[in-house]
Amino acid sequence: MLDALVAAAAGLIAGIVVTLAVGRIRAARAPYAAPVRPAALDPYEDGRTQRVLAAFPFAAFLLDSGGIVRYVNAAAEELFEIHAERAVGQALIAVVPSVAMERQVLAAIGGETSMNDITIGDFARERTLGITAHPFEGGAVAVAADRTALLAIEHVRREFVANVSHELRTPLSAIKLMLETVLISDDDAEARTLFLPQVAREVDRMIRLVEDLLELARSESGNLLLRREIFDLTEVATSVVNTFAQRSSAAGIELDLEAPEEVFVDADRNRLTQVALNLLDNAIRHTPSGGTVTVEVSSEGRNALLRVRDTGRGIPYHDLPHIFERFYVVDRSRSREHTGTGLGLSIARHLVEAHGGSLAAHSIYGRGATFVCRLPRVADASEARNFAED
Repeated sequence: MLDALVAAAAGLIAGIVVTLAVGRIRAARAPYAAPVRPAALDPYEDGRTQRVLAAFPFAAFLLDSGGIVRYVNAAAEELFEIHAERAVGQALIAVVPSVAMERQVLAAIGGETSMNDITIGDFARERTLGITAHPFEGGAVAVAADRTALLAIEHVRREFVANVSHELRTPLSAIKLMLETVLISDDDAEARTLFLPQVAREVDRMIRLVEDLLELARSESGNLLLRREIFDLTEVATSVVNTFAQRSSAAGIELDLEAPEEVFVDADRNRLTQVALNLLDNAIRHTPSGGTVTVEVSSEGRNALLRVRDTGRGIPYHDLPHIFERFYVVDRSRSREHTGTGLGLSIARHLVEAHGGSLAAHSIYGRGATFVCRLPRVADASEARNFAED
């Protein structure tokens, strides 16, 4: 699929070259053609050629037999951030500082059509361009298409498939091994007691993974159905804190709720509960015994804030920009029971953004992490309270 873009460019170039050549042949054979001045015979100054390239959807250069730029279309000006009037009359290498592209164009001048990917730019803004070069009137036509975004999407797709395969293969392999052990145990009650509960847990893990994937797919596609109502965000925070009270106590973690005021939102209660559950689960998993996890509800201007703070290890600086990516796990060396699938934070961000809000993370490694969920707040508290009571 990705190569289709470059292939299309090659086909369009070939079509341009054939069309222009046929047009010149017909013009030359026309018995009553008007006299043409010698300068008009220059194919690089041919207005028709330039009009075709100007309408071309990709960046295009027209070069003469010496590799000198004779025409640059508007798409090329935008892609390479150049000015046509300065580029015309220059060698291509002076306009686009790429040895790979220059070699490809020189090969086209020599009669060779080619399609290649090249990388340009510095590390901070590196881009991958698909370059197609085709011979034209002793010179060449070069077309460039920015494939950076497409290649990034393809990388995400491959990584996504690999991650899903890994997350499913591991429990499936465990289930297969345990069931085989039970089957060859000749009605051994001890084997059944030992392995069947583990099989059930692995099946539950796969079910949760599939449900998370479906939820993520719905939220990313924009097909997420929100059942909005006006309610106090503190109600959600209180419910979630109560849900984790026993787990946090067993882990030796102090769990606090700070909600000094009513903060009303117009949102989907179940979806925001899911967000809070994901954030609190993440905080407890990464906080050691003796630590503290705090859930805060407050208002800030027109925003309702839900904060989840922990005193855990925090998030390393280089991991912080990626924690909302699908399947991203900060510490993969930890056991599967403590790391999760890496989908919870990604789902949480999509759910918050579906409400017109934002979800951000702040952390200093070794000093805990804070997740801040911002949502549009219902400004008139009295009306909101009456609506909620009705």
